[in-house]
Amino acid sequence: KLHSDLDKGVGTVKYTLSGDGAGTVFTIDETTGDIHAIRSLDREEKPFYTLRAQAVDVDTKKPLEPESEFIIKVQDINDNEPKFLDGPYVASVPEMSPVGAYVLQVKATDADDPTYGNSARVVYSILQGQPYFSIDPKTGVIRTALPNMDREVKEQYQVLIQAKDMGGQLGGLAGTTTVNITLTDVNDNPPRFPKSIFHLKVPESSHVGSAIGRIRAVDPDFGKNAEIEYNIVPGDGGNLFDITTDENTQEGVIKLKKPLDFETKKAYTFKVEASNLHLDHRFHSVGPFKDTATVKINVLDMDEPPVFSKPMYTMEVYEDTPVGTIIGAVTAQDLDAGSSSVRYFIDWKNDVDSYFTIDATEGTIATNELLDRESTAQYNFSIIASKVSNPLLTSKVNVIINVLDVNEFPPEISVPYETSVCENAKPGQVIQTVSAADKDLSPAGQRFSFRLSAEASNKPNFTVHDYRNNTAGIETRRNGYSRRQQEIYFLPVVIEDSSYPVQSSTNTMTIRVCRCDSDGTILSCNVEAIFLPVGLSTGALIAILLCIVILLVIVVLYVALRRQKKKDTLMTSKEDIRDNVIHYDDEGGGEEDTQAFDIGALRNPKVIEDNKIRRDIKPDTLCFPRQRPPVEDNTDIRDFISQRLQENDVDPTAPPYDSLATYAYEGNGSVAESLSSIDSLTTEADQDYDYLSDWGPRFKILADMFGEEESYNPDKVT
Repeated sequence: KLHSDLDKGVGTVKYTLSGDGAGTVFTIDETTGDIHAIRSLDREEKPFYTLRAQAVDVDTKKPLEPESEFIIKVQDINDNEPKFLDGPYVASVPEMSPVGAYVLQVKATDADDPTYGNSARVVYSILQGQPYFSIDPKTGVIRTALPNMDREVKEQYQVLIQAKDMGGQLGGLAGTTTVNITLTDVNDNPPRFPKSIFHLKVPESSHVGSAIGRIRAVDPDFGKNAEIEYNIVPGDGGNLFDITTDENTQEGVIKLKKPLDFETKKAYTFKVEASNLHLDHRFHSVGPFKDTATVKINVLDMDEPPVFSKPMYTMEVYEDTPVGTIIGAVTAQDLDAGSSSVRYFIDWKNDVDSYFTIDATEGTIATNELLDRESTAQYNFSIIASKVSNPLLTSKVNVIINVLDVNEFPPEISVPYETSVCENAKPGQVIQTVSAADKDLSPAGQRFSFRLSAEASNKPNFTVHDYRNNTAGIETRRNGYSRRQQEIYFLPVVIEDSSYPVQSSTNTMTIRVCRCDSDGTILSCNVEAIFLPVGLSTGALIAILLCIVILLVIVVLYVALRRQKKKDTLMTSKEDIRDNVIHYDDEGGGEEDTQAFDIGALRNPKVIEDNKIRRDIKPDTLCFPRQRPPVEDNTDIRDFISQRLQENDVDPTAPPYDSLATYAYEGNGSVAESLSSIDSLTTEADQDYDYLSDWGPRFKILADMFGEEESYNPDKVT
């Protein structure tokens, strides 16, 4: 309620209200000043309102007092229940945990005013999940309530939590949430075999490394706590087998380490131990985390292929052994209970295998062709043995036959077959050391002997000295040799080996007589060199060759210069056909001298060019010279000069007007005759130069000069 001291209760004062919620949430009686709420208030929506009130005169509308401000505060009531904003919850705790192990903390929020009464005081309790878990009523912490909860018994738990305000008193509002709790696994269970004895049946034909059976121990734990390691306990049969763990199924896979043979042993017994890889020390008191089982393996008899007595056969035979000679045998047996006969044959792969044959029943190997060690020293092929009762069951073995050498080739002298001896050689001088080679496979300690043939022993030129180490020296027996008498000697040398039967050969060596210096260095072995005088040294020969080369270079340069000079003169003389200017230092013979140039060049029709319009000057109208009577002599030259003169007068492409066009020949019959005063038949006064004006602009200056002189002559009568 609002009231002004100026309000006398006669209705002269009017009250107004403004601010938060004025007119929408709150209203005022203009006459009495009573303030009323026109709708429900929610503290959680807006806890207080700030309003302004004023008293005004009803008639003048003027305020009677200053505007005053006041606050309306909303008082809280318990109208909101607690809420779990993060629920539902998911938590986990290891199995076998002790009582009071921490699991999770939950929290509920109440929107009521915590400073007014108990409307926001929350208390927690468990509605579902006892007796396994407990909760702190004030903090909301959930803990285990029972010891040794086993995951293998029960893994999932759902706990219902309640939060109630008003301190949990009667009449308080409550909210609930669920907590899903999972027991995580620990290694609290050892692996156990479901049975104590495992029986396996394995064919004797099983391959080494193949899996022959599986056994499994059961571990109720999960994940890495259920990983099992299998081991074979040392004992009977354990060395023939191995066991590994299949990571996907945790089974023990038994594999074969060695081949089985039913005829040798029909059954094997051994023990297998299963244990956990990851142990938990908290549970050692429970007992050993491993288990043992017995495995019995029965070997099944299978129809197997024959077995050779050796993994490989090696035989030897001499080359050139007669065809059909037996050189060895292979043996294979059927080791099955019902023994079967065996048949042998060669595994044909190429033509080399055709050199031998095998007896299908006995397995004896014989030669089928003559063998040559020098062609093939070793043969390698395969023998296949099959059972008569089941030909599809076969086995194979490699056979190596080494061909032994027979002494069939005589030894021969090794290169070189040719040597030389100096003319100034002394008796007993070794000129060459020779050795021998044998195509046969020489056995250890093979010896070769060297000697002269019988016919060469009677000639005292050379001899052979056997060093008894498979080499021999060729020695001289004369004091000096002459090329003029004999240039080449042929020395037959006999070589024998020590094998059986003894083989020998006669080898002829060529000995060439050469000219040598005093140190024994060979200078020349050619027969032509005998007739050449001894004289020039190498340096002198090089000097002579250099002189010859220099002379040839000088001659070539001289010829090239002459050709170049002649070419330059020809180009100068033919550079311009029309304006042929001859340069010389002596005085010429005048206008009548026509021997200084080739008149034929003026008659060359190739020098005539087509008329071309010049673009740099504007041609003027030209006047043609007046015609004069022709002169009898030199008509061809006069016509040529006249034609060229006319062409130059009308040619706009001709040189500029102040240039001089020189013609090499004037001729006796010139229309203008000679301009020189020398040998003139008439005097200057008798000359009439009016025709010069008719010759065109080129002779204008000359016409003006002679015209002025004529007009100035005082003797002339006008």
